[in-house]
Amino acid sequence: MPTEIIVVPHTHWDREWYEPFQRFRLRLVALLDEVFDRMATDERQRFTLDGQLAAVDDYLEVRPERRAQVEALVRAGRLAIGPWQILLDEFLCSGENIVRNLERGLARSTELGGAMPVGYLPDMFGHIAQMPQLLAGAGLAHACVFRGVPERVRSHSFAWRSPDGTTIRTEYLPGGYGNAAGLMDDPRLVTRRAADLAERLTAWRPDGVDTPVLAMYGTDHAAPAPDAPDRLAAADVDGVRLRLGTLAEYFATQPTTVDGLPVVAGELRSHARANILPGVISVRAHLKQAMGRAERRVERYAEPLAALFGDPSTQRFLDMAWTRLIDASCHDSVTGCGCDETAEQVAARLAEADQLGRAVCDLVGARLAADVPRDGYLLFNPTPAPRTALVRLDVEAPADGPVGLVDAAGAVAPAQVLDRARTLLADDLVPAADLPAILTRVHGTELYGQEITAWSVSPADATLTFEVARHGDPTFDVEDVRLALADAAGPDRWRVRIVAAPRMTVAARVTVPPLGLAGFRPVALPHAAALPGPAAGPALADPSRDDAPPVTVTGRTVDNGLLRVEVAEDGTLRLSTPDGLSVDGIGRLVDGGDVGDSYNYAPPAADELVDKPRAVRTVVVHDGPVVAVLDVVREYRWPVGADIDAGSRRVERETTLVTTRVEVRAGEPFARLRLHFDNRCDDHRVRLHLPLPSPARSSYAEGQFAVVERGLTAEGGGGEMPLPTFPANGFVAAGGADGSLAVLLTQPTEYELTDSGRELAVTVLRAIGMLSRNRHALRDEPAGPQLPTPQAQCRGGRSVDLAVLPFRGDWDSAGVATAAEAYRHELLAFPGGGDPSTALPAPVTGLTVEGDGVTLTSVRERDGRIEARVVASRDTAAVIGAGRPVRAGCRADLRGRPGEALPVADGGLVRLPLRAWEIATVQLDLAG
Repeated sequence: MPTEIIVVPHTHWDREWYEPFQRFRLRLVALLDEVFDRMATDERQRFTLDGQLAAVDDYLEVRPERRAQVEALVRAGRLAIGPWQILLDEFLCSGENIVRNLERGLARSTELGGAMPVGYLPDMFGHIAQMPQLLAGAGLAHACVFRGVPERVRSHSFAWRSPDGTTIRTEYLPGGYGNAAGLMDDPRLVTRRAADLAERLTAWRPDGVDTPVLAMYGTDHAAPAPDAPDRLAAADVDGVRLRLGTLAEYFATQPTTVDGLPVVAGELRSHARANILPGVISVRAHLKQAMGRAERRVERYAEPLAALFGDPSTQRFLDMAWTRLIDASCHDSVTGCGCDETAEQVAARLAEADQLGRAVCDLVGARLAADVPRDGYLLFNPTPAPRTALVRLDVEAPADGPVGLVDAAGAVAPAQVLDRARTLLADDLVPAADLPAILTRVHGTELYGQEITAWSVSPADATLTFEVARHGDPTFDVEDVRLALADAAGPDRWRVRIVAAPRMTVAARVTVPPLGLAGFRPVALPHAAALPGPAAGPALADPSRDDAPPVTVTGRTVDNGLLRVEVAEDGTLRLSTPDGLSVDGIGRLVDGGDVGDSYNYAPPAADELVDKPRAVRTVVVHDGPVVAVLDVVREYRWPVGADIDAGSRRVERETTLVTTRVEVRAGEPFARLRLHFDNRCDDHRVRLHLPLPSPARSSYAEGQFAVVERGLTAEGGGGEMPLPTFPANGFVAAGGADGSLAVLLTQPTEYELTDSGRELAVTVLRAIGMLSRNRHALRDEPAGPQLPTPQAQCRGGRSVDLAVLPFRGDWDSAGVATAAEAYRHELLAFPGGGDPSTALPAPVTGLTVEGDGVTLTSVRERDGRIEARVVASRDTAAVIGAGRPVRAGCRADLRGRPGEALPVADGGLVRLPLRAWEIATVQLDLAG
């Protein structure tokens, strides 16, 4: 029996969930008013505010007059706040989002008196492998968890180890964050319940160490009893002292060493002791897509551009973008397991984050592109290595013949024409009396979305002509047109023509420096330099720039020399590589019933799977040689919904056309796929199946600063069917000795190895209509209230992007991470704004990062320095340089605090030794 139990009054506060944010905040304000009023009059009161600063910020926005009291309580150690800004879902946001969440929570907590020095993770639906390293890197010595702990953990504490070897003491909460929630409900039963609690918790201390025991007195959205100190003081448990404390006070009594503790390595995703609710990975997939899109925009485009080429005026926009990204990462937000109103608010926040990131890119890009002639473009490469990649640009069309893109050195990349814009935008015959109304369509120099470059009035044939282009004549004045028409009075009817300068969309492979800039402009090529067709031989190219063979299309087959893609009669794909690796059946769609809820998938008792299309057709959209695109259109008849009472799918059918756009680019060893369909059915799950070249015993999924290996099964035992569906963020790879397959991703995605490891199934859609079901075939207890969520049926247009890469060997040596980097991060183009006679500026390098297995995750400006974060997949060294001289460099922790100085070698390079899976932050002082 323990000698002391520290009872921690707290609330678990879901910022938004089955009610939207503002309705929950109303309840939060009322609860904290009550708690803080008690604490003002009773020094014995303690409170732990759920480990997230968002609850404090949300409260103080309504009650700013309470700030001084909050600060006083925090400084006195009676109110524990932080360290997180918000309690996130760790698998559905980027690793960088997690870092910024922790960084912001710690900083805000410090402003209010100090952060709770504990990585409190009470309700996340499992935990990522790198969490111990992230917590330790921010200076936290303890973690505290509930869900995901494996069955073999039999004590209240264990050593949790990250892939890099960082180990942190971790407290397990037997029974959850409310294991003492009912302790003081009835004053007459406190002693008996305290004795029972002491006995239960003692069972989790087999080592017999005589340190205080933790009892979590609280639950969702609830305040402790007003007289909790009195009720606890009245309890009489033989030999056991009970006292109120904060979570910080409890951990102050615990050792920080991990000596002798059982070791748990990697992620915590076991179902053995609690539900981890894996269905949240795939429900409302549009939120996951929006999160991935907005994170990439801010992390890999806006912040690096602003840091390397921008100015401080953009920082506030970036701060606002991160506020929205962090808010959206909440474990009841991006997960999609809330009410429809909550999902709408999350989508709006993510859209705003994306818009803010785009605004910063536009602001910095427009300034930089002012030195590029206005018929050209400035391209930004978000990768810290030179990139030769495809870019699609809208350019002025030459008078005749082929076109290319020329760089500042005069090297030409031949371009493939993808589309030609209309030149005659309007040709109308109108009464003369209507001409004044016609002229009101002109706004300044803008007409039909373009700028007026010239105009003419021809009385002889009664024709008014406007010529428009992307850049107009700044001296144009519509009043001159009015005067000319008045002078030409006479004809009763006028012909009004709007003629656009010829423009075309082209694709070309161009080279841009590391995290750098390069200018390009269109140039007419001689006819002999035209890009060859499928049988015309090798493509015209400067070997110093690009020697990728052309992409050819023959019937339903596309080949770029690195990958051959053939469309089968059933619409699936056969992928082949030059070394003989081949796999059939890629892209088989399987539609099945789903009568689960937003937390867990559940098939009907009598499920019906639909995997064969009724009709298939293939359309060639672009036939190379830079890029080839095929549309594979498959027609299915899917059941319109489920008959919940009957435990089956309904007999009525809805015709659904699924278009798979297959894109193969020159120089890329993978095929890009985009699936699109109009979902008109309810209660179903759609998965894309990808057979593997050889059976796999495990999968490798990139997530947050790590690639995690997972097997074919999941550990169960906690009241939830342990389905082996897992999350991946950047890619998932699987296979065996005869070859493997990687799926490259742009957002958090659910996958499963099926058919005993012979196929990889990627979830495209889960359409469900209930937040939680009280009766669920694969889960014992409800995960929330049984509320309808009709918008979670995800009706309407749905699109999913991914790429497929066959390879041999292991994922690391085969370059899967490099392919995923290229797939996720396209070149970014800014239209030129300078005089057409201006020469193209010389290319500029921003930042370089070299090293086998080294991945860049962040570049930003911090206190006048450039801060970069990298992670390594193996023991290696990163060599970091810049387009400007590096004057000094140092390591920093995850809070941005400078540490060990790094020597700067000749040439301005910083060498950073890294151990496998180390997350390292470097700060550079650059000249100029």
